[in-house]
Amino acid sequence: MKTKMLHYTDGGLKNVWLQNGFEIRKTPHGKGVAIHDIDGLTQAICSALTSKSGSLNGLEFRYIRNGGMLLSQAGLAALMGVDAQTVARWEKHGRLPKWADKMIRLLFMAHADGDQAISLVMARISAVERLINQKIVVREVRNKGWRSDLVDAGKVLA
Repeated sequence: MKTKMLHYTDGGLKNVWLQNGFEIRKTPHGKGVAIHDIDGLTQAICSALTSKSGSLNGLEFRYIRNGGMLLSQAGLAALMGVDAQTVARWEKHGRLPKWADKMIRLLFMAHADGDQAISLVMARISAVERLINQKIVVREVRNKGWRSDLVDAGKVLA
């Protein structure tokens, strides 16, 4: 029995097809797809994008930044010496300078190859962003005084 290939459109990419590594499953809401090793798949796609000839488009640039490097627009902007709005514009309009195309490819490849200097810088930027996006939630605990928690700004405590 021949398995059909799956058109994989994560992140808006239109040119990725999975030959295997997935299962079609029945769910209460209809057919669903289970991807095996999603992190490995993301890294393989990013590797293919960084190796492709021709310029990256905005969606491909965003996929590498977000999926491959786990950086926000502001985080990548800090690495590249531009502001976050510039990165957002590149991703939205798909017109990025040649140097930015080359830079994200180099950063991803160094990160994927385990370059410690690049990985440490990226981890530090991510840590700083998490700290900036945290809020302090303080609550009074009966007979124990006040307690505080650091919570990601997007999360709500019950």
